[in-house]
Amino acid sequence: MKKKLYRNTEEKLVAGVLAGLADYYNQDVVFFRLAFVVLLIVTGFMPGVLVYIVAMVIVPEQPTIEPLDTSEYTIYQ
Repeated sequence: MKKKLYRNTEEKLVAGVLAGLADYYNQDVVFFRLAFVVLLIVTGFMPGVLVYIVAMVIVPEQPTIEPLDTSEYTIYQ
């Protein structure tokens, strides 16, 4: 199965892009958030903000699996 990058909607602060990257690379989300803040400070905020907005638009949200209603299935005993 191929790994896919999704925005993580469970651990999101703004849009879940950094939490999704952390899930994709199997790392702690704090590392990505700190690295992003440092990147913002070093580059003068605007390029980092634009990259985040583009990623927010391009990267899809994590799909959710909802349980079926009990009327939609039958349990045989």
